[in-house]
Amino acid sequence: MTTQTAALAGLAKVNLRQQALTALRRAITTGELPPGTHLVETELSEQLQISRGTLREAMRQLQQEGLITTGARGRLSVRSLDAKEILDIFAVRAALESLAVRVLSQAEDRGAAVVTLREAVRAMDEAVHDTLEERIEADLNFHRTLCQLTGNDMLLHSWKALEGSIRMSFMWAGMERAVGNMRVDRHTAIVDVIAAGDAAAAADYMLSHMDEAATNLVVS
Repeated sequence: MTTQTAALAGLAKVNLRQQALTALRRAITTGELPPGTHLVETELSEQLQISRGTLREAMRQLQQEGLITTGARGRLSVRSLDAKEILDIFAVRAALESLAVRVLSQAEDRGAAVVTLREAVRAMDEAVHDTLEERIEADLNFHRTLCQLTGNDMLLHSWKALEGSIRMSFMWAGMERAVGNMRVDRHTAIVDVIAAGDAAAAADYMLSHMDEAATNLVVS
């Protein structure tokens, strides 16, 4: 990993940890740093023009997000997923997000939640012709918002713990399959079942949504 990439260009000396975190996350998410790439502190700190201490702080965060893993002798590398791991990730997502739609369907103020979610879907639609990274962010924002609107902090925390793994699952599957899961109509349907106020139907729909998404990513 000796060639400097656009995502890993030198950073301004402002909020360096956050900038390093963003640059590394982008490089991993876009595939500039492919799964299995060994991350060498000396090279990365030079490319990003930051201290190794600042770099380590950013990399610790990426480990927590599930984007980086520790291998033999403590060497860090970009995480690699297999089909079973992706199915496991989406099984947990399904449990969390089916709970989220159930809660929102029963909420007295679900109308306000529906308005917010439709705005998130609209942002996904506006990102259709953007980069894969931007489309991933719009998709994740919808699902993060879905959990946040429940007011259940533990639910949101649990979902955020999966966020890095979700990103990696998109990169593992490739652009075509990942984009297939980001269709606007699939997400509009989620909002519609919440708006209908049938909690059981909404939960069932979300379970089906996640099962279809996982299958799309792993089945050739």
